[in-house]
Amino acid sequence: MVDANLIRRLQLQEEGAFKELVEEYQNLIFNTCFGFLHNIEEAEDVAQEVFIQVFKSISKFRGDSKLSTWIYRIAVNRSLNKIRSRKSKFLVALDSVFEANKNPGTSFPKTPYDSLENKERAQVLHLAIDKLPVNQKKVFILSKYRGLPNKKIAEVLNVSLSSVEALMNRSKKNLRASLANYYKKM
Repeated sequence: MVDANLIRRLQLQEEGAFKELVEEYQNLIFNTCFGFLHNIEEAEDVAQEVFIQVFKSISKFRGDSKLSTWIYRIAVNRSLNKIRSRKSKFLVALDSVFEANKNPGTSFPKTPYDSLENKERAQVLHLAIDKLPVNQKKVFILSKYRGLPNKKIAEVLNVSLSSVEALMNRSKKNLRASLANYYKKM
């Protein structure tokens, strides 16, 4: 098993193992952090912290879950700690959001007005997500931003599958309610 071999090499502090860990998980970690923080620079900083914590605490990894699940937990917790430590809320650097979400084949706005409208919608959505209760926010981001199935989310958050489903339903309901006023104004 690849994970078992990598874990053993990390625990032995073998040269190259840390680089392999970063190459294997950097996108997963960055995207997870970005899903919570909505800011490229903060997500990069937190992702670095995650890798440092993984490297420092790999000797404590018990193998009760997959390595990726353990790393997800660290990334989620570090991201939430970053959010808690913010002294004040600030708006997302909108250009960063669209840079991070560009996909080949994505259609670009036809007019400057369309571009401004898309940025405003992204900003409103991110603010609404930030207002969700912590557990709902975790489930929503892991599902919608990371595309994880509910079973994997349950593993990452160490909760039952039914809890994940209930939290997802509540998060959608809360987002609908939160965004209803915005869309009525349009």
